[in-house]
Amino acid sequence: MSQRREEQNGGRPQSVVAVILRNIPPEASVVRVEYEGPRIALYSKNPEYFEKNSFVIPEIVNSLKKRVVVRVDDSIRKPEAEAREILASMLPKEAGIENMFFDEVTGEVTLDCRVPKLIDASSLKSFDSTGWKLRVKKAPSMGSTTIQQIMHTLKSTSNERVTFLRQTGERIFRQRLIEKNEVRLTALGGYKEVGRSCMLVETTESKVLLDAGIHPGARGPPDSYPRIDWLQVSLDDIDAIVLSHAHMDHAGFLPVLYKYGFDGPLYCTEPTLALITLLLSDALKISSMEGNQYAYDMKDIRNMLSHAITIPYGMVTDISPDMKLVFYNAGHILGSSQVHLHVGEGAHNVVYTGDFKFGRSLLLEAASPNFPRVETLIMESTYGSKSDVMPPREETDLAFVKSINDTLQEGGKVLIPVPAVGRAQEIMLVLDQYMKQGQLSETTIFIEGMIREATAIHLYHPEFLTRELRERIVENGENPFVTEYFSIIEHPSKRDEALSSGPAIVLATSGMLEGGPSVQYFQELASDPKNKILFVSYQVQGTLGRRVLDGSKQVSLMENGGRMKIVDINCKVEKVEGFSGHSDYNQLMRYVSRLRPKLQRVILDHGEKKKIESLADSVERIFHLPVYQPNVLDSLKLY
Repeated sequence: MSQRREEQNGGRPQSVVAVILRNIPPEASVVRVEYEGPRIALYSKNPEYFEKNSFVIPEIVNSLKKRVVVRVDDSIRKPEAEAREILASMLPKEAGIENMFFDEVTGEVTLDCRVPKLIDASSLKSFDSTGWKLRVKKAPSMGSTTIQQIMHTLKSTSNERVTFLRQTGERIFRQRLIEKNEVRLTALGGYKEVGRSCMLVETTESKVLLDAGIHPGARGPPDSYPRIDWLQVSLDDIDAIVLSHAHMDHAGFLPVLYKYGFDGPLYCTEPTLALITLLLSDALKISSMEGNQYAYDMKDIRNMLSHAITIPYGMVTDISPDMKLVFYNAGHILGSSQVHLHVGEGAHNVVYTGDFKFGRSLLLEAASPNFPRVETLIMESTYGSKSDVMPPREETDLAFVKSINDTLQEGGKVLIPVPAVGRAQEIMLVLDQYMKQGQLSETTIFIEGMIREATAIHLYHPEFLTRELRERIVENGENPFVTEYFSIIEHPSKRDEALSSGPAIVLATSGMLEGGPSVQYFQELASDPKNKILFVSYQVQGTLGRRVLDGSKQVSLMENGGRMKIVDINCKVEKVEGFSGHSDYNQLMRYVSRLRPKLQRVILDHGEKKKIESLADSVERIFHLPVYQPNVLDSLKLY
């Protein structure tokens, strides 16, 4: 095919759709071309043509620099019930199909199979028999109610999603109004602080929000939420929201935006969508149990879900007329992403690290530094001080094991407050490993909170885990998060078992003692000197966890009904460094060194003021790069 990205007709540029239609041969039987959000979908009555002529779609993609997919026209696609029967009879029984999810919007059916490798390439070509395109996944050994919730929402909003995706595509693929390239960054939260991460990247053509979180330690709305109210911008003017990962300090404000009128796309990875759905729903549940009114409800979460567009790592995706997005692994939690924004035709490249770990863990591969181009780096600074150097991982593990053994041998209990996502799964792997090796005293490990459900989501997305875990889950059919030592507390009424038994380990959410069962265990265990609170994750200023870690001997807590309770802290309090999902000082500096010589500037966010100042000084001195330390509400011109 010889086609240009834009064809001229009487001096006017033709639409992308018109260009495609002019260059598709009649035998392809393409009856219509539709926008499907950031994709262009070709609806064909002869999909076999594209299978036999596999060069056609790549040529279109290379010519237009757009994502193009082939869909079977509705007129020849089998109804879902009939397709189910055909697939059930066609696919091998030994594959163990546990669930089929039919997405009417994309014409794809996801098969959850116990043994996915038994469904070979020939089985995947189901266009001929059903008109549905197959997608095969490993069926998790633990069911996830969150995954089911997402599937139900997508199913029930199919008609609305079709309209939404078409409107999004029209907005993305419209002709540029202004050819001049300018890029500006406005800090709305998460600068010289840890919490409420949010920023606006603005060009002459588009406005894109990166993250929209809440501050877990703040006590009033002006400091708790991103300062979107300060912008002279309507929510209708925002083209998209890009979510780096599923932590509340980066995503907790999302449903509020949809509640108050934002109706644009939310871009993230598949695991991120599942995990943030879990965390947002749990925050709402806890608030309701405590008798508090929350800033959003379940309707707003469902609205967010129906506007989500998930994309994998490494896929170039148009999100506005002058901006492309690529996600790269961030190594922080499951599905976490570094955000690469490409503005214009090679004009400027921005990388936003989000929270990232430039080092491998038991759970995740290290963050990727392999960007084709980057001029502006927006980098987290959580551990930006020169003294923030984590010990080697083996040393961390042994210190962790010793700390627990010391308490168990004295007859005490160890409470490990953990974030449900990421740290919980990492700690579970460590506890199981050292207990099996005999280096950690055998005892019951009680697990409560969202940990089980978050773990089920990890099992549903093994492709985002380390190669070793992927092999254990997919190839060997193992569940590395289930062991004889773990005891799941399914309901608060069963909590007495953990509290009344002898020496034990308790893993409970949340990681900063801000709500959740960890707070209840803390109240019961804090007064006994034999017990220990063992922190393994970052404690944000203003949270209960930070106050306890900083040495408070007495704290007041609000009980249900509004009464205050005084808790005396007589137990031991320790923190083990090295399990963090954030990069330490050495990793941050090594990461910056990998991005030279293309890098033009560094902007620091997600760190306490002193950490940012220390890191800025090091980067400027060693790499001779300009480093910016904006405050919330500051605005910087990048290009």
